[in-house]
Amino acid sequence: MKWFNRFKAAVKGASAGWKGKIYDFSSWFGRKFFGVDNSKLATNETIFSVISRLANTVSILPIKLHQSYEMQTNQAYDVLVNNPNQNMNGFEFLNKMEVSRNEHGNAYAVIIRDIRMQPEALIPIDPTYVTPFLNTDDDTLWYQVQGVGGTYYFHNMNMLHVKHITGISRWQGISPLDVLKNTMLYDKAVQEFSLSEMEKPESFVLKYGSHVDEKKRAEVTKNFREFYKNNGGVLFQEPGVDIDPIEKKYFASDTLKSESITRSRVANVFNVPVSFLNDGEGQTYSSNEQVMIQFAQMTLTPIARQYEHEFNRKLLTEHERQQGYYFKFSLGGLLRGDTAARTNYYQSGIRNGYLKQDEIRMYEDLPPEGGNANKLWVSGDLYPIDMDPTERKITSKGGGSDE
Repeated sequence: MKWFNRFKAAVKGASAGWKGKIYDFSSWFGRKFFGVDNSKLATNETIFSVISRLANTVSILPIKLHQSYEMQTNQAYDVLVNNPNQNMNGFEFLNKMEVSRNEHGNAYAVIIRDIRMQPEALIPIDPTYVTPFLNTDDDTLWYQVQGVGGTYYFHNMNMLHVKHITGISRWQGISPLDVLKNTMLYDKAVQEFSLSEMEKPESFVLKYGSHVDEKKRAEVTKNFREFYKNNGGVLFQEPGVDIDPIEKKYFASDTLKSESITRSRVANVFNVPVSFLNDGEGQTYSSNEQVMIQFAQMTLTPIARQYEHEFNRKLLTEHERQQGYYFKFSLGGLLRGDTAARTNYYQSGIRNGYLKQDEIRMYEDLPPEGGNANKLWVSGDLYPIDMDPTERKITSKGGGSDE
């Protein structure tokens, strides 16, 4: 009972910052809640590249609210797609969530509800301030948030949580950057070594013959110092004096091989084709379409499904779900292929009666025409296999008249 009273007090304090249209969270989160920089993401080009690609791809995927395949709109859809909160649009919200998921292994967003318990705002939270835990009284999942003004608790239905894989005994996802810790340390060590070797000045070995006296040695040394100081010029090699450069230990091929290994490991952890990181070694795909099919099936589909399940469970009411409402990302745009492949697919769809001309126009971002363009058509030379041949329309010359 004491725990429940503490929770009520925390919710009451937090709700004070929710009132009004501006959603003033300054007294709750404070400036420390945002702008936390991760040095690994900010200083590693490969990590930055793969996370940027994943976040941008997820952000541009069209998301629709359907009811039995028909597109619908409601307040939850408008908040998610158009106005998650006063500071973000739908693209930026999804982008921040996906960056956080790939950077920390978890992404959180508080669901602010109105008096009718409908979603009114979605506020992303830095995952380093959030700790999931189970309430021992009823085994329900709660989230503890360490704000500047105190500690707050949220029921799992009021917190969007998308993550990387997690075991049965954990509620937090595993961070890909933790998995890549040794890889990044190795890559950093190779880069620092290569950079230090490249920055070293050229070194030489001066060899004097036994017959060269001290005066001559001093003169040769002086001439060589002037040559080295001026970074070149003419150097006369005296008899009995040998000048040999000291070979550097840096080899460009070693760096390239190390970078290729790093890209391969990063691609494996983030489950993306290595070609997405500009590495064509071992590429076996015959077309870009095959690469996108693998990317959509093995990478994007699990990510999209996780978001969809969170949105369906926590942004829609039980009554709406029972009526057939559900959120769905559209991955079809990534799999349409080139112009020739799309043309063949569209022609097959129209001739075989599973695509309407208006549907194809919408796929190509053209306005629907309506009328006959909104009907399903079937080719005139196709008949049901069990149709009596005498009932078919005869069109060949001399073959009889139409019935």
